[in-house]
Amino acid sequence: MLDPPATEGLRRAVDLAAVAASRRVRSLEEYLAGEAEIEIERVTFPTTGRMLDIRKPTEESRERMFEAARLDPDKQMPYWARIWPSGVALGDVAIERRAELAGRRVLELGCGLGTTATALVEAGAILTISDYAPLPLAFCRYNALRNTGRAPRTLRFNWRSPDATALLRAEAGGGYPLILAADVLYEGRDVDPFLEIVERILAPDGMLWLAEPGRKTAQRFLNTVAALGWQGVTRHMNGPWPDGSTDTISLHFLRRPTYVDQISANLGGWRT
Repeated sequence: MLDPPATEGLRRAVDLAAVAASRRVRSLEEYLAGEAEIEIERVTFPTTGRMLDIRKPTEESRERMFEAARLDPDKQMPYWARIWPSGVALGDVAIERRAELAGRRVLELGCGLGTTATALVEAGAILTISDYAPLPLAFCRYNALRNTGRAPRTLRFNWRSPDATALLRAEAGGGYPLILAADVLYEGRDVDPFLEIVERILAPDGMLWLAEPGRKTAQRFLNTVAALGWQGVTRHMNGPWPDGSTDTISLHFLRRPTYVDQISANLGGWRT
């Protein structure tokens, strides 16, 4: 049992943390209010039943973002501004497997609105989130704070063409033992840069958790890493998802090889 001074010290620390979180929420609210109109969507994880209230841009705000992106030479479309089934499925698994995430360094590539990130923070992961622009990072931190009272670290990072400074930050500490990504492989040209960045910032014996809705690009990625000696298993999850669909989402739990077997066996055998 804690003595009275220790109990009082713990209470004060909790109170200070709550005040700091409240200040961060207000600061983020002011920033986001200047960028978009915001609405709330209730998200229910189908397996664990955990419910989150996710703040997101309204449909009108998303349309304005897409119009602006079409004029951008980089054509970075704000797909992050929707709640995607793959992110919900990955968050559901994070809550389900919280025992193995607690206290573990984790990087999420492409955080979007923060559905997965919020679940990771709740599970106790030491989380860094990344995305290509400040706005999704802000929405992600905001949603994590509003749902859990805690916020992940942030890294502005475009994995398709990462800058040197961001790479140095991502590589610090010998790489991440666990990297998560939900629905990031859209086009064939995404496979090589995604694999290159994962190979570079994943710890030598680390794991990649990848959630995707069955796109051919993801299958090409899986075939590529299988040929490189990666091992893993696949789990399939069905909705209902927040968008009303019940499509199957595939979650691939992939382990990076510590060495490459020169005599390859059944390269597709791990996808069960």
